[in-house]
Amino acid sequence: MAEEREMINIYIMGKHYEVPAGLTIMKAMEYAGYRFIRGCGCRGGFCGACGTVYRKPGDFRLKVGLACQTMVEDGMYLTQIPFYPANKATYNLEELTPTLATMLQHYPEMTRCLGCNQCTRICPQELNVMNYIAAAQRGDIEKLAHMSFDCIMCGLCASRCPAEIVQYNVAILGRRLYGRHIAPRAQHLAKRVAEIQAGRFDAELDRLTKLSREELQNMYNARDIEP
Repeated sequence: MAEEREMINIYIMGKHYEVPAGLTIMKAMEYAGYRFIRGCGCRGGFCGACGTVYRKPGDFRLKVGLACQTMVEDGMYLTQIPFYPANKATYNLEELTPTLATMLQHYPEMTRCLGCNQCTRICPQELNVMNYIAAAQRGDIEKLAHMSFDCIMCGLCASRCPAEIVQYNVAILGRRLYGRHIAPRAQHLAKRVAEIQAGRFDAELDRLTKLSREELQNMYNARDIEP
């Protein structure tokens, strides 16, 4: 006889459902009959598409999380955040310089930061968002890039910012400026690109494209694997 699963009560966008305990919010919503067309991407905590707001019973705090990572709890009230409108600057990266003036030209609103730290508190990646915005305000592009490296652009920081800054767009400009104009070039990558352009691998690629699926699978299975 199959063991009965513990069921708990949750509320999705105001409607009551009974779902099995131990599910993520995303799986619980699917169990309840919701079909994800938007608000779902990688399902692994990397894409930031499934930002969710929720409250737990007896707790006044409004909490946030990613639906694919956050577990449901009995009595939880939740709703997903749809696409969040945000200002996004248009620019040609090749024409920009990695300076404070560039940051201010494209995102002058970042100077409105109140230092309230709400953006840091809400970040599901536990990034110090307020401090990377402070780095942007100083024109410290390298620090901005490093501190925001794990940003998944879920938009939750912007949803709580009283200064209405779009922190994740400020951050991606900083990372692009750092990658294009500050970070040292990877010489081994440049060498390999030159080899590809010179046709060094053309004959081997041509040979591989003529192999059967079975032959390719055998080659793959017999490949050297690093320990």
